[in-house]
Amino acid sequence: MNPLETYLRELREVRSTGAAVAETSFYPALSNLLNEVGRKLKPKVRCVINLANRGAGIPDGGLFTPDQFQRASDAAPKAGQLPARGVLEVKGPAGDVARVARSEQVARYVREYGLVLVTNYRDFLLLGRDPQGKPVPMEAFALADSEAAFWRVASHPQKAAKELGERFCEYLARVMLAS
Repeated sequence: MNPLETYLRELREVRSTGAAVAETSFYPALSNLLNEVGRKLKPKVRCVINLANRGAGIPDGGLFTPDQFQRASDAAPKAGQLPARGVLEVKGPAGDVARVARSEQVARYVREYGLVLVTNYRDFLLLGRDPQGKPVPMEAFALADSEAAFWRVASHPQKAAKELGERFCEYLARVMLAS
């Protein structure tokens, strides 16, 4: 199954409970998606959700390479490691990725970690930093242009995967290979 199809199915299942919290309830689906795509890269990239505060706040997740773990089976990276491939800032599907990308919180993450993937589960925006350390957009991908449109897309995960899956997974691979 295409990673996008799996991702959309997982999001839809969580939402269908009626008990989901807009941001955090969907973390596992996002982590699974990133790990599925990251597993096929060289070097592999692993997503870890809920990082410790390293002085810039608490990112929602980080993207780590295998050399950052004691053993491949370790669930957590070695102590003190900054994620080699950047961090995640996640908002709920109604969130405005462009507005979040301009926030002071994301600016702190860009200064500390270099790369930040901002997402609301439907829009993805990779930010890097300019020579002065300020956030600069690098590449974006949208699965849908609104929350309502996104849930319509998610209601047909196989169709979405057929239409968008390859391009979306290629985008995520570029994000996770950026340095």
